[in-house]
Amino acid sequence: MSHKRILVVDDEVDLVETIRFSLELEGFEILVAYNGEEALNQARKEKPDLILLDLMLPKLDGYKVCRLLKFDERYKHIPILMLTAKSQDKDKTIGLETGANEYITKPFDMDDLMKKVKHYLGQ
Repeated sequence: MSHKRILVVDDEVDLVETIRFSLELEGFEILVAYNGEEALNQARKEKPDLILLDLMLPKLDGYKVCRLLKFDERYKHIPILMLTAKSQDKDKTIGLETGANEYITKPFDMDDLMKKVKHYLGQ
């Protein structure tokens, strides 16, 4: 079985490490980025199988990262699950309009996140 690679993007190091730990326990290979620019570069270089993307990031926000990837033929197939503290309907609408597959608000349940990740990876 090939290891699915997931790019975890958030500027909160503790959250990245918590998510990384949980995903690695499930056998996923984890890539990390702590700002939008780094996320975009990693996604283009590594072509992960799925991206967990925060919205409020330094350098480029999650909306821009999502839009740039989803409107590029080479990367538009990568599922993007937005993880954010922004919980208003307008934020969710913008997130989905930029091409996000899911919009998950913080704090979130790790078991629910795992189910969604596995769903999008066909597991």
